[in-house]
Amino acid sequence: MGQAPVVYGQSDRPPRGDYSRAQEDYTCAQDYAAYTEADHDTYRRLYARQKALLPGLASQAFIDALPSLGVEDRIPRFEDINQRLRQATGWEIVAVPGLIPEVPFFSLLANRKFPVTDWIRKPEEFDYVVEPDIFHDLFGHVPLLFNPVIADYVQRYGQGGLKAERLGACEMLSRLYWYTIEFGLIREQGEIRAYGAGILSSSGELQHAVTSPLPQRLPLSLERTMRTRYKIDTYQQTYFVIDDFQQLFDMTEGDFTPVYAALRGLPELAADARG
Repeated sequence: MGQAPVVYGQSDRPPRGDYSRAQEDYTCAQDYAAYTEADHDTYRRLYARQKALLPGLASQAFIDALPSLGVEDRIPRFEDINQRLRQATGWEIVAVPGLIPEVPFFSLLANRKFPVTDWIRKPEEFDYVVEPDIFHDLFGHVPLLFNPVIADYVQRYGQGGLKAERLGACEMLSRLYWYTIEFGLIREQGEIRAYGAGILSSSGELQHAVTSPLPQRLPLSLERTMRTRYKIDTYQQTYFVIDDFQQLFDMTEGDFTPVYAALRGLPELAADARG
């Protein structure tokens, strides 16, 4: 039992999480008894801060779905969320010790299981944590899994990821995930709003992404998105905007094999490439 820790990008710190608890698919039991009152207080304060920032910045679909997480004043039990989530869209959340490799990640998504890191940041990391923690995963990702269209899109992404791995195209597909599920923007009633988890769980990036004049906001294009590198250590310099969630689902309906082949002949674009 146990798996090797996983690192994405460059970091001077060892990976967080106890991977000795991980099963073959990298899932583990949520060790609820291990949370301290300080952990629960950190979650409560993070939730209260982010919830207060949402009006006028977050997608209304996200705001409407947020109460489905349940308790706000302490870390929720995954089984409580799963009772509601399974009924809504057939999804469930599963605990993982931290970041997991691409193939196990894709496999879980393809089976309508969303991996949620079960540890929470320390109080001194309140404003910024390097790796995604339980607050990022729960608050940022899980509410929209109650939305049937997003739920189907994320499953389709997992299925596509397994195929991309066989085709050597994971990097291109990961950019689509980054610029939609993590850092996507949507136009609602003519206004830009955020639906990406990396934006919704960050107090600074939520305002930057939606209101700042600095980043560029482009209509979502499969080819442009898959060519565009992204930043893991700063606010994004480019965001892609959809008109509705159905656009995401429709965009991933076809076979990406010819798309990958065409893009291999084109240069990658920097995260701040204009136009």
